Amino acid sequence: MELEGICFQMITEAGEAKSCYMEALEAAAEKDARLAEAKMEEGDRAFSRAHESHGELIRRESSGEPVTVSLLLAHVEDQLMSAEVIRVTARELIRVYGRLDERNGGLE
Repeated sequence: MELEGICFQMITEAGEAKSCYMEALEAAAEKDARLAEAKMEEGDRAFSRAHESHGELIRRESSGEPVTVSLLLAHVEDQLMSAEVIRVTARELIRVYGRLDERNGGLE
C-alpha cells in the first residue's frame, strides 16, 4: 500500500479509537461499567490496528526504504499520540468513576 493510503488508514483507526474511548467515558459517567469496558476494548482494537500500520512504516524505513515525512504523516503522528493520551486518561477516569460509584452504591 502506498504511504498516503497507510496514513489515511491510520488516521481512520486512530479516530475510531478516540471515539470509542470517549464513548467509554460517557458510559462510565452513566454508571454502565459493562459498556464502558466494551468500548475501551473496541477502542484498543482500533488503536492496535493503527499501531500495526505505524510499525509497518517503521519497518520499511529501517529496511532502507525511504518514508517521506509530510504534513499528512505529521498529522498521523499527532492523531496516534492524542489517541494514546485519551486512552490512558479514559482508563484512569473510568477507574475513578468506579471508586466513586463504589462509595455511592456501585456501578451497574
